[in-house]
Amino acid sequence: MLVGVAVDIPEPWGSQLTRRRAAAGDPVARYVPAHLTLLGPTEVDGARLDEIEWALAVVAAEHQPFQVHLRGTGTFRPLTEVVFVAVSAGISECERLARDVRSIPALVRELRFPYHPHVTVAHDVPTAALDAVYDDLAAFEARYQVAGFTLFEHGAEGRWQARRDFRLSTP
Repeated sequence: MLVGVAVDIPEPWGSQLTRRRAAAGDPVARYVPAHLTLLGPTEVDGARLDEIEWALAVVAAEHQPFQVHLRGTGTFRPLTEVVFVAVSAGISECERLARDVRSIPALVRELRFPYHPHVTVAHDVPTAALDAVYDDLAAFEARYQVAGFTLFEHGAEGRWQARRDFRLSTP
């Protein structure tokens, strides 16, 4: 079974970024709404889901809500063909949360690249489309409170489906 853990991007920004990703020709946009990844797609034993959910609840209880400021665009080119909306505030909170999620024994996996919080808005599309998204969203800005994260599972039809939401602890 394939799972992932992410922070949703609230409205009106989430659907705006998802639509822009789709307009770039990114086929994943129809299956993956805009989000901040904490744990990318990870193969797990379905029999361990209760254990995973329990451990994620513990992680959520150890973290408080925090502010995120998304601003402007960035890219991972030439390493990978990705354009993203940058996280300009809330970086360390995302890093700590992602580290704790990835430390759950059933979710430990090797990362291909160091963790870098971001919101993907185009991936593996033609260079002209990557450039257009980069330019179009250069002035993008959003500020919001992160109050929790979601465990997703990959459905048979290719769509990521929310399995359970986890609320961060309140001070």
